[in-house]
Amino acid sequence: MDCRIYGVTVLLFLLPTLTFSLSQGQINSNSILVALLDSHYTEVAELVEKAMLLQTLENTVMTHNITIFAPRNEALERDLDPDFKRFLLEPRNLPSLQTLLMSHIVPKRIPQHAGSGHPTRFQTLASHHHVTLQTLNSTHWTVESSRITHPDSVTRPDGVIHGIGSLLIPRSVQDDFNGRRSLRSIAAVKPEPAPEVDPRTHRLKKPAPPQKPGSPPALPIYDAMAPGPSLAPAPAPGPGGPHHHFNGEKQVKDFIQTLLHYGGYNEMADILVNLTSLATEMGRLVSEGYVLTVLAPNDEAMAKLTTDQLSEPGSPEQIMYYHLIPEYQTEESMYNAVRRFGKVRYDTLRLPHKVTAQEADGSVKFGHGDGSAYLFDPDIYTDGRISVQGIDGVLFPPQENEVGPVTRAQPAKVVVKQRRGKLLEAACWMLGTFGQNSRFTSCQ
Repeated sequence: MDCRIYGVTVLLFLLPTLTFSLSQGQINSNSILVALLDSHYTEVAELVEKAMLLQTLENTVMTHNITIFAPRNEALERDLDPDFKRFLLEPRNLPSLQTLLMSHIVPKRIPQHAGSGHPTRFQTLASHHHVTLQTLNSTHWTVESSRITHPDSVTRPDGVIHGIGSLLIPRSVQDDFNGRRSLRSIAAVKPEPAPEVDPRTHRLKKPAPPQKPGSPPALPIYDAMAPGPSLAPAPAPGPGGPHHHFNGEKQVKDFIQTLLHYGGYNEMADILVNLTSLATEMGRLVSEGYVLTVLAPNDEAMAKLTTDQLSEPGSPEQIMYYHLIPEYQTEESMYNAVRRFGKVRYDTLRLPHKVTAQEADGSVKFGHGDGSAYLFDPDIYTDGRISVQGIDGVLFPPQENEVGPVTRAQPAKVVVKQRRGKLLEAACWMLGTFGQNSRFTSCQ
């Protein structure tokens, strides 16, 4: 009797503790989730924590055994597209990250070689997403298109972890990424103008046929530039339209990163990105189909600029505009041009100034006099749309006061010979027939 009373007393003492544990959903230390966080699949465990899926997985483990297909760390560190990984880690794309991770988890225990020679589909924790398992032979086991490299890598009473070679990406996550990358999900409605009526026929004019992708822009580059000193307001976009055929922002970003990795051009990159908005403007121009050649002064040349030259409003932009040529030129094309024609004048984005190039010492020399610069590092970056050529000096357009004074020649005094009358000419002619005209001064 005393033993039963003592047992009831212990049970009543432990009942609040058990009730509290069940209400809190405590996870056993031997759980597969704890094993995942402590395993060598650190990249997957980190993404699960960032996606805030631990509570959801804890609730699932309390009712089901689970199977986790965990990609190796190298598949997430080196083999994954950096843009796609950046997309997943953005807070606004949290649902896509959760869908991606839950598509690797099956609410069922799948032991090694559970699949047959025929494909077997399993529902994952991601809604409307299945994975297909297939056993090709005794050592080759695949899930979707990824090979299971470490079957039964971690086993626990409530689940199992299989190591796979690559990441499984659902179609819905791919669509979200592609839509975000092309800005379809945030693009504004494309404006359409009012229809035009032909006054002769009183019918609607047919719209002009769309230009082929990659065709040169119809507008000159000066009309497409952003408003600035001595520039007209920017018109509507050119043939690139809202869906650009060229990713100008990515190309400009690539060439700026190339400048930084190349070394010696950090000041130029800093001016393009931080001191001015030229990097954004160049990206927009390239997206519209224009091409550019950048004459990039190195750090030693940029260090010679004085504070007065950079402190005036708009002076950094004007200096950089004079180093942008609206043509695609390489070191070979410019050298061949100056060898053939002697001096070549290239248009710049700083209207109306041009930059002069000539051959000197087996290289290309830009500018004139003390303000000249040599082509120092050829073809730092060439991708068919943007060409970057390193020079060893900062170029400035020639000043008007440098031109020598114009000497005007004094007009010579012209003595107008008076014209003789008709009667005097007739008299002199008659005297000339008799040889007497020499006796009269008027006839000489």
